[in-house]
Amino acid sequence: MAFKSDFLRVLEERDFIHQISDPDGLDRRLRAGPIAAYIGFDCTADSLHVGNLVQIMLLHWLQQTGNRPIALMGSGTTRIGDPSGKEEMRRLLSADEIDANKASITRGFSRLVKFGSGAADAIMQDNADWLLGLNYVDFLGEFGRHFSVNEMIKRDAVRLRLEREQHLSLLEFNYMVFQAYDFLELHRRHGCVLQMGGSDQWGNILSGVELGRRADGAELFALTTPLITTASGVKMGKTAEGAVWINEDRLAPYEYWQFWRNTEDADVGRFLRLFSNLPMAEIARLENLKGAELNDAKITLATTATAMLHGEDAARQAAETARRTFADGALDLSLPTVTVARSALAGGMGLLVATVTSGLAASNGEARRLVAGGALRVNDGIVSDDRRVLTEADLLAEGVIKLSVGKKRHVLLKPV
Repeated sequence: MAFKSDFLRVLEERDFIHQISDPDGLDRRLRAGPIAAYIGFDCTADSLHVGNLVQIMLLHWLQQTGNRPIALMGSGTTRIGDPSGKEEMRRLLSADEIDANKASITRGFSRLVKFGSGAADAIMQDNADWLLGLNYVDFLGEFGRHFSVNEMIKRDAVRLRLEREQHLSLLEFNYMVFQAYDFLELHRRHGCVLQMGGSDQWGNILSGVELGRRADGAELFALTTPLITTASGVKMGKTAEGAVWINEDRLAPYEYWQFWRNTEDADVGRFLRLFSNLPMAEIARLENLKGAELNDAKITLATTATAMLHGEDAARQAAETARRTFADGALDLSLPTVTVARSALAGGMGLLVATVTSGLAASNGEARRLVAGGALRVNDGIVSDDRRVLTEADLLAEGVIKLSVGKKRHVLLKPV
């Protein structure tokens, strides 16, 4: 539909929208004045990954169009575990693990969303503030009547587990209830009228919309984004090497840049719309490039996406490192570096072990297959023997050994 509010127009032209509970009503509410909207992030790991980046970009564009974003940290709900899309219960984390994850996760927002006390400055809240102090009997007495079990078991997160006869604990069943209560609590505290999330959260968000209507007579809204997959069908943020983390202590800016530089041709335009802040006219120009020129669009995507998350300097350095490594064939010491004990090289370090240690392979078997396929290189020389041993004789003049898989993945081994 043709939206009139700035926020929904931006989301529509950049392909963010999958479902909206009441499109006309939300568009009308946005045109009436700024709103507060939230997205929840459970603290299940010490960094968010690229799959979460769509949601952070929603908060970014919400703020850019004059509205107030709320990033809700789920220290409380992490103690339960979201059953959405899961075939079995998540491993429950300790309070210390959750607190450490929360502290690390919050760093990933700082460049994309501005927090502060201004009218459109973002708020970071934690649902532990209200969930951990609840008296469960009193909570059920006040809000239990607003939840229909008949409706709850129709939600995908519950229905699919039941249809497959997979165990669903009462603990997990409560997740939907507490997420709905989060929405109500944020409405009461901050006037929040919109919850956003991935398409797998649709049922949970609708439960919050319904709870707000029944408990407070509030008009609340739900908006979800589509599941983002690559043109080849791989879930966004997943690679053969694992998750693409957004915290630089989990994934160096250079490797983050390389992830975007390796975007499939068919995904360039879509990813520029979702993961960059470039004007739409420039995106249209870039996605229409053909042949070798399309590489320029990929470099622009990589540099822009990296700059948004890690800053302009890190993006420029990553682009320059790539240029020197691939175009000039030079050894750039800003490539990702892994330290190894000098004594290991003195005694001879097996190539397979070195490849796994460097993160270029997940196992000896995978490293062995890379050798068999002619993909593994030591100091730019192809390795044909998986029994190869690295020694101090392999050190380059710069005091490192360069390990490579193909032409795009490089790690320096540095003895200490």
